[in-house]
Amino acid sequence: MASKQSVADFLVEQMADAGPVAARKMFGEYGVFMGPKLVALVADDELFIKPTSPGEALLGEVELRPPYPGAKGWMWISGDRWDDRDWLSELVRITADALPVPPPKKPKAAKKAKAEKPAAKKPAAKKSATKQHRTRS
Repeated sequence: MASKQSVADFLVEQMADAGPVAARKMFGEYGVFMGPKLVALVADDELFIKPTSPGEALLGEVELRPPYPGAKGWMWISGDRWDDRDWLSELVRITADALPVPPPKKPKAAKKAKAEKPAAKKPAAKKSATKQHRTRS
């Protein structure tokens, strides 16, 4: 089930005191970014924070759940904690601080050039238009 944009918007608003937080639509769900770092996911209208040691320390008792089938466990945040703007902002801030900066993306032109097919080979020389007849002896 895809998440509602209104849920993602509400959560981003609640996290705003942490810094530049934004949600981006990803495969019907939402990734929550602080700058270039993915810090949370909103999946099936539930909030999952990327696990970090400082985040786990702030949470105390941590419940890890996969945000989608086949995923590793992320810290699941109960809906009753969403209204505590200060706490949620602090959780996102310390999570982002603990995460490494992702490597820069390659420019699209480089990706496109790499994806293009190699130049076609020259066509083979054409055979003579006249047929050679073999005579039987």
